Amino acid sequence: MIDNSVLDLVHRYGYLFFFLAFSLGPFGIPIPNEVTILTVAVLGSSGVINHWAAYICILAGLLTAITVSYFAGKLFGHRLKKKLLTNKHYLKAESILRKRGDIAMCIGMFIPIVRYVMPLLIGMSGMHYKKFTLMTYSSALLWTLAFFTLGTFFGNPVLSMLHSSSF
Repeated sequence: MIDNSVLDLVHRYGYLFFFLAFSLGPFGIPIPNEVTILTVAVLGSSGVINHWAAYICILAGLLTAITVSYFAGKLFGHRLKKKLLTNKHYLKAESILRKRGDIAMCIGMFIPIVRYVMPLLIGMSGMHYKKFTLMTYSSALLWTLAFFTLGTFFGNPVLSMLHSSSF
């Protein structure tokens, strides 16, 4: 069961596990954010772990990941841009960011994979850090609160239903 493996990781690494799961996401660690945050919310609401400590670790990890991604784009963007100028996906993303930058940043946070690629593109675009933080940090806060709330209020009934059904 997923909550047993999560509990094993929390027991072994503490709440640092949640921070690392979210901060290492863009660097190839294949832990689905949505599943993790929903599981954490269910475990927190059932009293197994500290609800808010886990949430703070998740949010801090996500903010760390998108900040590192932004600065990677700022620092290495000129080299990456040269290589990506013929990539149709990059060109489309750059066009969307140029035309609808603010809304693209907000919506991008709610889309898996995009939430980690978008800050890289934003950094490459030369957007000021202050605007980046305002848009993406507030979107990250909304995204994490939305999933955490879903897991808190609807997770226990779903978990109960899964336990009572025979698969």
